[in-house]
Amino acid sequence: MSVMLKRAYEQPSDSDGQRILVDRLWPRGVAKAKARIDLWLKEVAPSTELRQWFGHAPEKWPEFKKRYCEELKNNPALSQLQQQAQQGNITLIYAAKDQSHNEAVVLKEMLEGRLVLD
Repeated sequence: MSVMLKRAYEQPSDSDGQRILVDRLWPRGVAKAKARIDLWLKEVAPSTELRQWFGHAPEKWPEFKKRYCEELKNNPALSQLQQQAQQGNITLIYAAKDQSHNEAVVLKEMLEGRLVLD
């Protein structure tokens, strides 16, 4: 299993494996056919309230991760994502400009066992 990250605005490639969009909203300006999304798992994305509070402000990153993990504890979409990852290579697709501070980074850490829900 390999988990990769890619912005929705980057070109899809054959090495992506299954492409899973993990944003609650469809990326602005991206045509569905061109995006080649295999699964849109919007239920695994942060809540609207958490996303708006965070606003991709790096200084809020540690608190965002903590709150997002709390949201994921009872989220059935997380187990669906874990099942997809066990089937082969996946690429988590996200729209955020900040490549280091977004929900896909948190999900990748979880899937790779580097971040564990308490």
